[in-house]
Amino acid sequence: MRAIHKIIIHCTATREGDDISVDTIRRWHLARGWSDIGYHYVIDIKGEIHAGRPIELMGSHTRSENKYSIGIAYVGGVEADGKTPKDTRTKAQKDSIIRLVKKLKGCYPDVTIHGHNEFSNGLKACPSYNVQNEKDLFG
Repeated sequence: MRAIHKIIIHCTATREGDDISVDTIRRWHLARGWSDIGYHYVIDIKGEIHAGRPIELMGSHTRSENKYSIGIAYVGGVEADGKTPKDTRTKAQKDSIIRLVKKLKGCYPDVTIHGHNEFSNGLKACPSYNVQNEKDLFG
């Protein structure tokens, strides 16, 4: 098992309300030449948690952070215009993120929780909200 030090939360940068499947995201990532979907988990707009890349394998979601991290993405993160970042999480998605992160923290008690934007030098809005403002929800 690989060492895990961080959980990094992402959005899929898709329009609010678009119900994008984990299989669609996998196809996008395979088309980029990746070996599989880059995220370890995807949370759809109904709040269902879907497995992505196996946790035992390094993800492809955050440059320079993949080796020791788990990537979680919620579907959405952009307004209907397809450009403007927006926290589009449904209540079900918020609840699922909390539940999943708590479960993972049970397995990896020393992990820290981050948003993708914390590693982008201000170049990315992803996950379109400030994860640090919600870190107390993860226990």
